[in-house]
Amino acid sequence: MRAGNLLRQAILLFAAFLALVPTIYMIMTALKSDEEYAADKLGFPDQLVIENFRSVLVDSPFLSWMVNSSILVAGSVLLSTAISVLAAYAIATMSFKGRDTLLAVSTSLMAVPPVVMIVPLFVLYTRLDMISTYWGAILIYAGLITPFSVYLLTTFFRTVPRELFEAARMDGAGQLTILLNVVLPLSFPALVTLVVVNSLYVWNDLLIAIIFLQEDAKRTLMAGISVFQGRYNNQVPLTMAGMVIASAPMFILYVLFQKHFIRGLMSGATK
Repeated sequence: MRAGNLLRQAILLFAAFLALVPTIYMIMTALKSDEEYAADKLGFPDQLVIENFRSVLVDSPFLSWMVNSSILVAGSVLLSTAISVLAAYAIATMSFKGRDTLLAVSTSLMAVPPVVMIVPLFVLYTRLDMISTYWGAILIYAGLITPFSVYLLTTFFRTVPRELFEAARMDGAGQLTILLNVVLPLSFPALVTLVVVNSLYVWNDLLIAIIFLQEDAKRTLMAGISVFQGRYNNQVPLTMAGMVIASAPMFILYVLFQKHFIRGLMSGATK
């Protein structure tokens, strides 16, 4: 039994190492000078070169791209979460005709690839003059992440004990009061999971950003990185420094809410 546990731990450690290799390489390369990288591409840096990070932040519009991406993440995640909470609460706790069909249709939308909606959305946005607008992109992102959000929250809301709803109703609480004062406080881990997963999706998306945000001033981080790589193709350490900066916000978000994120993922499976 002990040998089996050691084998499992060894396999997990090896898998974790393989997953971390690209990140380690990215950070090591970002801390090298061009000359040191040309001499030794895989070794650890002899001297830490912070100049690459300064160049990325000062000599390129990286901060502007990050602000644009942050606007899209905040707007789309907040909008989607608000809609999903209301929809999931109704599906999980109320009895009405077509409830199961509504959930099935919403869940099936997760299987629809965004690329098939690009042409009709682009035609519609062109006619509505919503190309290169923050709100236009936020609406698209919110629509893409809402089906998953409704599914996750519906699953979690159904695990809340029915006795709590009955006790709240006996005290005279309405549906909105029950949602705000009973369900949402208990659903904090699920909401954190939702925010982290959806933020990662919007932050890392490239397709929607390139097509619907065509102005340079509205360019997002992922779209900007594609331009940045082409411009500094021969300066690999500088490019890797840009990648590190681009990865940092989502890494920090995950680390800050890691405990609640794991609880949110496990809650539906353990109840």
